[in-house]
Amino acid sequence: MKVDQRKKVSSFQADFKKEFGVGIRVYKGVKLADDVALKSLTEKGSKGGAIDFGGNTKVKNVEKIFKEEMGIKVQVENKKGGLADNDATLASLNR
Repeated sequence: MKVDQRKKVSSFQADFKKEFGVGIRVYKGVKLADDVALKSLTEKGSKGGAIDFGGNTKVKNVEKIFKEEMGIKVQVENKKGGLADNDATLASLNR
């Protein structure tokens, strides 16, 4: 899945759910983010650009790459809507 900063939070979440079958939470600080372009959530000094990952990517690595590349905190959900195990792959969450 490729994600760029022009995408709105709601579009990104819908695409993520469609591709991996689970939700993803996007934060601004400690609160859930409003439905704005991801670019507006990016911390100053972050690299920015696009992020690319697939089903074999572990949850902790998705969360880490968002923080490192875009400065955005995200948390992947499990099938029940709780927080996913950090060592699970995205593909395994939908089983």
